[in-house]
Amino acid sequence: MQENSSNFIRHAPCENCDSQDNLAIYLTPDGSQGHTYCFGCHSYEKTNGELPEVATTKKITNMIEGITEALPSRKINSETCKKFNYETGTYKGEPVHIANYYDKDYNKVAQKLRFADKRFIWLGDPDKITLFGQQVWREGGEKSKIILTEGELDCLSVSAVQGNKYPVCSIPSGSASAKKFIKKELQFLSKFSSIILMFDTDEAGVKASVEVANLLPVRKVKIARLPAKDPSELLQKGQGSKIIDAMWEAKNYTPQGIIQGSDTKDLLLNDEEVETIPYLWNGLNEKLQGIRFGELNLLCGGSGTGKSQMCREIAYDCILKGHKVGYIALEESVKRSIRGIVSVGLNAQIHNPEVRKKFSDEKLLEEFDKVKDNIAFYDHFGSSDSEDLMNRIRYMVQSLDCKVIILDHISIVISGLHDGDERRLIDNTMTELRKLVEEVKCAMFVVSHLKRPSGNLGHEEGVQTSLSHLRGSHALAQLSDAVIGFERNQQSETESNIMIVRVLKNRFSGETGVATSLIYNKQTGRLAESSFDE
Repeated sequence: MQENSSNFIRHAPCENCDSQDNLAIYLTPDGSQGHTYCFGCHSYEKTNGELPEVATTKKITNMIEGITEALPSRKINSETCKKFNYETGTYKGEPVHIANYYDKDYNKVAQKLRFADKRFIWLGDPDKITLFGQQVWREGGEKSKIILTEGELDCLSVSAVQGNKYPVCSIPSGSASAKKFIKKELQFLSKFSSIILMFDTDEAGVKASVEVANLLPVRKVKIARLPAKDPSELLQKGQGSKIIDAMWEAKNYTPQGIIQGSDTKDLLLNDEEVETIPYLWNGLNEKLQGIRFGELNLLCGGSGTGKSQMCREIAYDCILKGHKVGYIALEESVKRSIRGIVSVGLNAQIHNPEVRKKFSDEKLLEEFDKVKDNIAFYDHFGSSDSEDLMNRIRYMVQSLDCKVIILDHISIVISGLHDGDERRLIDNTMTELRKLVEEVKCAMFVVSHLKRPSGNLGHEEGVQTSLSHLRGSHALAQLSDAVIGFERNQQSETESNIMIVRVLKNRFSGETGVATSLIYNKQTGRLAESSFDE
């Protein structure tokens, strides 16, 4: 019950429920009034403005006495409980298990009390504790191993099944505290030649084992795989031998992304069929050998060279071949995009009102029916937040089954961001696109603008494209599988409708250079390979 006029001062232990830091202390701004409220037991007390005299931790004298005995329900013998000083007793009339904890000087400094309903509280000074059981194994050794578990009962179970021979310790407070306590005890753990992590097999336990493994010497750490949630469960089921098996069969930890050469045999021998979509232009198809899923392709050219029309041609061809396309044109409306796609099928530029009049609604719908089920659009005009865009693309691929993604163009993606560092933003966006393509295994085409070349002529005047002309960042070329450049001299009196298609990068085969030339038909808006009959 926090009063609105009071200010929070600090957290403290609660004597009513014995929580370590659930008690909140409040004072009014003038210090005349105050109150405490426990978020554990919900107790509320007013004060006269003086801060309550509460310690930040419980006193050693608060610890209780218990007895060491076997735990029949857990199938843990008395010898193991005595070795670890694991006791049973009562606290405020309730039966409890008592896990005694020690400091680095082997003095008992705290107790973790576990109730029958799995609640637990700390007595003593838990800030000074080491790993549970650490006081038992004071020395390591060049040929010794230690097993680390996620709980005290797991620790006792592992020790019991192997006759308390090999060192076993537990982290004090479950997987959430694993990193914290392992960092504190790196010096102790370094004494051992082998460190076996035997954490719970649930999601939290698996995550914690990886986090801990990354803190420990790589050559020493191993991860055990259990056929149950934890060692305690296996022992209770009478399957203690499986704990032993997991201990001896523990595998050396390998950081994610590292693959041993010996594990790559299948990669060498098994031929994986990569599905491809042939390009609609023979010359480009011969150079790049098709459109492959899991690859990112960059389309680049000067203003007015035909990049957007190239996108429409590729999209329409993929649709006719049975592949669904996710079409993201950030400089035009969805209305303009769908009309552009349908225009390809009609061989007519229906965005032009005069041309549109020549076609009935029925004719437009006839062509629309050919593409409607195999295309999806992103309704967003102008710049788009990068993370938001990635989520939309992921949805297109995974939920709508769009195997081909066309993004026109990347500069618009970062134009609305207020960072100001265009190069860094393009780097980050390309990195995210690259990761996304490999994650969802789509074929992606990204349009990029070019910076003006040196000299008097620009790309719109037919200057040859080059990777060095890419605008904004080297990541555009580095992270692309293929880079396709377009050249078109729009000022030529005789060749203004000719587009030279040049492969600037080809990661698949390395073959680059002029792939083909396309003829732009001003009446139809179509691009046709020059070797085709007009």
